[in-house]
Amino acid sequence: MSGTSLHPRVEQALEVYGMKRYEEALALLDRRLAEAPDDHGAWTVRARCLTAAGRNEEGLDAADRALKLEPELADGHFMRGFALRRMSRLPEAEQSQREAIRLAPDRWGPRAQRAEMLIFVGTKEEALQEAQEAVRLGPDVVDTWHTMYKVAAFNSRSDLLDESVRQLLRIDPTDQLAVATVTHREVRKPGTSAARAADLYAGALAAAPDSESLRSDLDRAVYRMLRGTRWLALLCLAMAAVTADVFPAGGGAKELPVDLGTRLWALTLMGLVWGFGAWRRYRRLRTGARLTVSVLVRRSFWPRVVLGQATWATLCALLLVVLPWSERTVPQVLFWLALVPNLLSITHDRDKV
Repeated sequence: MSGTSLHPRVEQALEVYGMKRYEEALALLDRRLAEAPDDHGAWTVRARCLTAAGRNEEGLDAADRALKLEPELADGHFMRGFALRRMSRLPEAEQSQREAIRLAPDRWGPRAQRAEMLIFVGTKEEALQEAQEAVRLGPDVVDTWHTMYKVAAFNSRSDLLDESVRQLLRIDPTDQLAVATVTHREVRKPGTSAARAADLYAGALAAAPDSESLRSDLDRAVYRMLRGTRWLALLCLAMAAVTADVFPAGGGAKELPVDLGTRLWALTLMGLVWGFGAWRRYRRLRTGARLTVSVLVRRSFWPRVVLGQATWATLCALLLVVLPWSERTVPQVLFWLALVPNLLSITHDRDKV
């Protein structure tokens, strides 16, 4: 609303709008328009509040009322284009933003909006030129660099994508787009484990706590960790089966029960598997990642299934090793009862979170 003299009540409505209290702002504007129905500035701010509240058709009507009162109002054309874009009427929206640029060539808002729409109704070159002009006019505004990021992705310009991320982090180190982009790049590096990914996403979420995409990514990374515990359990099951000689090879069957020293050694190895493979890794996670483990297990079905299967397989392995079995029938049943449930689900539960 730069360059426009606004009534104090309209200025107050703008401040309330900035706090996302749209209905309160609309009430202030209604009072102003009741006493001055020809206040085009009030109609323009009303259009802004209505579109922000998702009432796009009403927002378009308010912008049209402002333009009827003042046809050369740049803010009116900008808000008209904004509402039309929300209504997916992109050619009309692009034309409105072009008119806003004509009337206020030094404003970055219409240029950023037009650049994003040119991705769909123009050419790559036009979109890039408009995005570059937007960041020139608003070099310290996150919205212009968000636009540049989108246009750069559309033009396959990795150099501009990197520059957009750098500038966004310079302006706002907690910017969700920039933080998520940097984190995804780290996670996608070869050899990144599920625990490392969970740590990275937890750190990113601490910087941008309102990011739903980062929260979902953290949930998926933690789920990958939980799925990994089944392999630890199955390793323990295999060790237990070998120790207890559940399936003797050829004619070399061991005499049962297996001596206590061998069984204690197997228990020690199983403890090391879980200590280094799970507990130590869990304790080294960021607090946010550790909390997500417990929350995810309480909240979602498949993490509970995975953890239950790992626990069941480990319990069966312990029974095979701890008890001094004198025959092999029951140990063989325990082995298959532990193995089969894991094998049945391990191939198709990868993307359940």
